[in-house]
Amino acid sequence: MQSVVSRQAARRLLREASRHFHSHGYAKGNLSLGIHVFAFQRTSPIADRGDLLKGLLVSDGFGNQHTKLRFRGFSSSATAPKADLTGTSPDEQTITPTAPKADVTGTSPDEQTITPGGMVKRALEKAESSEHVVLSDYWGIAPRKVARQDGSPWPWNSFMPWETYRADTSIDLKRHHRMETMIDKIAFWTVKALRAPTDIFFQKRYGCRAMMLETVAAVPGMVGGMLLHLKSLRKFEHSGGWIRALLEEAENERMHLMTFMEVAKPKWYERALVVTVQGIFFNAYFLLYLASPRLAHRMVGYLEEEAIYSYTQYLHEIDCGRLPNGPAPAIAIDYWRLPKDATIRDVVQVVRADEAHHRDVNHFAADIHEEGKRLKDFPAPLGYH
Repeated sequence: MQSVVSRQAARRLLREASRHFHSHGYAKGNLSLGIHVFAFQRTSPIADRGDLLKGLLVSDGFGNQHTKLRFRGFSSSATAPKADLTGTSPDEQTITPTAPKADVTGTSPDEQTITPGGMVKRALEKAESSEHVVLSDYWGIAPRKVARQDGSPWPWNSFMPWETYRADTSIDLKRHHRMETMIDKIAFWTVKALRAPTDIFFQKRYGCRAMMLETVAAVPGMVGGMLLHLKSLRKFEHSGGWIRALLEEAENERMHLMTFMEVAKPKWYERALVVTVQGIFFNAYFLLYLASPRLAHRMVGYLEEEAIYSYTQYLHEIDCGRLPNGPAPAIAIDYWRLPKDATIRDVVQVVRADEAHHRDVNHFAADIHEEGKRLKDFPAPLGYH
């Protein structure tokens, strides 16, 4: 039970130390100030590798030492579940043990390590209140300090400031691929058939419709990118940037979903519908892409045309006052670099522009296949997102 408590204490302090790390901006290994927090694994003759215990050690050592940690005023005969951190500088900081037992191993003060127990737990609690804590992960990975242009902390982990962009709302929304071949007709009428039950189920609930649409629209890019990735590995050849282009499309569609989840909260039966539709559509599209990439891309192109129409109807309902035009979600403001006073209408406009870009990319890919050429021979349209 002592091991479990120590492991929880270790995880808790790592989070607190990470916050201090962000606020003070210390680089890994810079120990000119404060306390150095290490994560470690205790190896024991009676414990197998799957049972290695994680904990934390507080050290006044300098440099990136993961196995040999220096403790001033600490010896192998020390016992106690309690410890105080004293001193005003790294050279003066010590761990002062008091009372019952703590296991200590090592042949010299420079090589001593301590098994997680009550003493370490109390030391961590003291370190938690320190203003100067530098986090050094066991694997050497330290979180990056990221901020907005105004200096405020960046709140999102799913995307970074350099991944944000401004959508091209001047893109032609009326562009349409005319059906000329049997492949085109199959793709067009398949999409029309898929739209019919959606219209019946959602009707004028465009927020919920958008949410459902994005759970489907995010699948083709991931499937296409994955299959092109595997093909590139099998044939030892480049993809012409198409792997990245399709995966960017999938990620962009997923961000649409994250945005509309703030607008329309899905009910339990809508979540169940998403699970069902995703399972069916993913496998169907996977097999379709293997059989005919041309048909797969053409179908997505027509699907995006339908998305443009749906978002245009959404804007019409907002303009007529039949749907609310509240403030834009915070995630949308940061992702599309919208003004602080942006509204839902602004969000729908940039999402519609994204869909128009995806329409052009997929129709372009289908045209390449239609001409009997390979995607890798044509540079992918990167740089929009």
